[in-house]
Amino acid sequence: MQIIALLPSRLQLPLRSRFTSASHPSRTDWRGGSQLLRRCTSQSRGGPLSSWFRHFLSPRTEGAKVLLISLISSLTSRTRLRGFLTLLKPRVMLLAVFTAFVGLMIAPGHLDPFLGSIAILGIAAGAGAAGVLNMWYDADIDAVMTRTAMRPIPRGTVSRVEALTFGLVLAGSGVAVLGFALNVTAAALLAFAIFFYVVVYTIWLKRHTRQNIVIGGTAGALPSVIGWAAATGDIALEPFILFLIVFLWTPPHFWALALNRTDEYARAGVPMLPVVAGRAETTRHILIYSVLLVSISMLPWALGFASTIYGAAAVICGAILVVLALRLGRSSEADRRAAYRLFVFSIFYLFVLFAALLTSSGGDRWSSLPSARAARAATGSLQAETLPRAVQIARSSISVRADEV
Repeated sequence: MQIIALLPSRLQLPLRSRFTSASHPSRTDWRGGSQLLRRCTSQSRGGPLSSWFRHFLSPRTEGAKVLLISLISSLTSRTRLRGFLTLLKPRVMLLAVFTAFVGLMIAPGHLDPFLGSIAILGIAAGAGAAGVLNMWYDADIDAVMTRTAMRPIPRGTVSRVEALTFGLVLAGSGVAVLGFALNVTAAALLAFAIFFYVVVYTIWLKRHTRQNIVIGGTAGALPSVIGWAAATGDIALEPFILFLIVFLWTPPHFWALALNRTDEYARAGVPMLPVVAGRAETTRHILIYSVLLVSISMLPWALGFASTIYGAAAVICGAILVVLALRLGRSSEADRRAAYRLFVFSIFYLFVLFAALLTSSGGDRWSSLPSARAARAATGSLQAETLPRAVQIARSSISVRADEV
């Protein structure tokens, strides 16, 4: 657009429409650029701009024509690159990467920084792939919803075939990286998370049940477990608690968003809870899940997994979350601010919770808690000194269930 602004004013309009129209996919080939210029010439035929175009397209100005066409192609390439980046759902991906990073950092033992970076990149690729494949399948309903109508596939910036290919390559790359560079457990968990989000949630649950977000939240809650597994090669109680926190956080977060988008979801045929059960039932469920979330979020502190800093953050932020949920239940249907406040604060809540866990725990506290592999090699007396009896039982139970899966 910056290059177009340098051209004569009458030339700018047809060129701008070429880049802003959602009905025309982007073209980066030279032939497309030449045809575009000739189209502009025909539109200005008979006017003072016609002679300018004839001069521009003459052999004597071939160099200027090649330069302009290459600049136009570069701009369209940037538009497509931006489209592919949007398909990754960057904000959702960053949240998944952050929770995975916390799981990785609080895991016991020492992980080489280079391998840790590789693990984060692999998890990021997997999370991005899930977002791409979600947009690939949901392109039809994205087109009829105001919130998603400007996504790359509905706009025509990226085709569905390109999105499918991009998503599959990313998914395979992420799983392969974790499998070859780290361990099979982390790779298998990442593959399961991608499968669950794309097949179980996007293709099956999202359009068929009001519990889509509840069950589908399993995929979004797994990154912290994957991060832990990347560092240790197994699953234990600590990452399972983090899994529960994110799992219980997901429904109130997305239902708060859906309350202000009920008409859009209804038009798209997505049976979100506000669509099929109404506002009152949805706010009641939000309050229930918020209370459960606050209760579970206290476990790391109560069981000695985190310091008082984390406990204080969990209590204060949890109280605010419950208060916002109560206010939402008492608000009128016309009040959109109550749902929006809860939606925004829920993001802040999860970030503060995991940041406090990372800050208060450091690596020392968690390194004193042996992983399932180290626990098998440790003596019974060392286990008794390190973990309370109840934690040992729960931990071994979870490890067995993970092995059975």
